[in-house]
Amino acid sequence: MPKLLVAAVVAVLVALIGITLFGNDKAPAIQVNTLDGEVVNLGHPGKPTLVNFWATTCPGCIAEMPHLAKMKQRLGKDFQIVAIAMAYDPIVQVQKYRKAHAYPFLFAHDSTGEIAAAFGGVSLTPTSFLIAPNGNIVYRKIGEVDYDKVEARVRAMLPPR
Repeated sequence: MPKLLVAAVVAVLVALIGITLFGNDKAPAIQVNTLDGEVVNLGHPGKPTLVNFWATTCPGCIAEMPHLAKMKQRLGKDFQIVAIAMAYDPIVQVQKYRKAHAYPFLFAHDSTGEIAAAFGGVSLTPTSFLIAPNGNIVYRKIGEVDYDKVEARVRAMLPPR
């Protein structure tokens, strides 16, 4: 009987790791209002969308912003990045940072914590999710993004040029 229990536990762990690594779940059906007044439907974004939870006080977040900007420029208009500042980050700081850096992506502030909660209770930054046009989460990462991996996945989802 113990062998059967061990096999069952291993099977459950393998399934959980597979879901975590391969993103077989859907993005939350939530709309995000950007600082520019745009509304982005993360549950069905219509194009590959990288959601990046960040904070102005997070050194890793600040370090990855220029890399995200370069990736966005390489991938073009059929790909979007939504940088979502955490609820504990004062909106004044977020606006000041955004004004000082002309990054080619959308910024939002999760003032109530609702967006982080919808993505499973994000509390560590940076944390990123790549959402396919149909709303499937196909990549997730706590820590800096694996730029090559994300770019390859996005390119596979883009229309032919």
